[in-house]
Amino acid sequence: MVTWAQRQGVVFLTICLEDCKEPEVKIEPNSVFFKGVGGTENKPHEVTINLFKEVDSEKSAFFPRDRNIELVLKKKDDGPYWPQLTKEKQKFHWLKVDFNKWRDEDDSDDEGTGQNQDLDEIMRQIGGLGGGAGGEMDKPSFDDLEAEEDSDDEGIPDLESNE
Repeated sequence: MVTWAQRQGVVFLTICLEDCKEPEVKIEPNSVFFKGVGGTENKPHEVTINLFKEVDSEKSAFFPRDRNIELVLKKKDDGPYWPQLTKEKQKFHWLKVDFNKWRDEDDSDDEGTGQNQDLDEIMRQIGGLGGGAGGEMDKPSFDDLEAEEDSDDEGIPDLESNE
């Protein structure tokens, strides 16, 4: 399944395929191609999505995760919202709207997302941290955290026997 949402100037795609090792993703101005093996049956999956309008493939990126592959597509024109994701007007059973990420064109900017937010900030929020197309994420380091003494860290008392 593929889910999608859009904001001013950006389209979000999520390819829901667990445990997809080494996915092949090609972001072209008019289409997105995905090929990978994964899911519960470890089967091959492939899809080409012909986009409603052009995207800037140089400023777009994808991020492989354990449970899915997230794509952020920078629209070529910041004009009006797209009425659909695909050039074709038909409905696809594998394509759904991601209402968790969706913002309507006339929604207020309460959450700091939308027109005033640049693509780099959106990339940081989803965890890309500035990687290019398919860039690897920087993993956080916990080396500078200090261990704290906790009441749960006390030793367990010996069991008493009733003999």
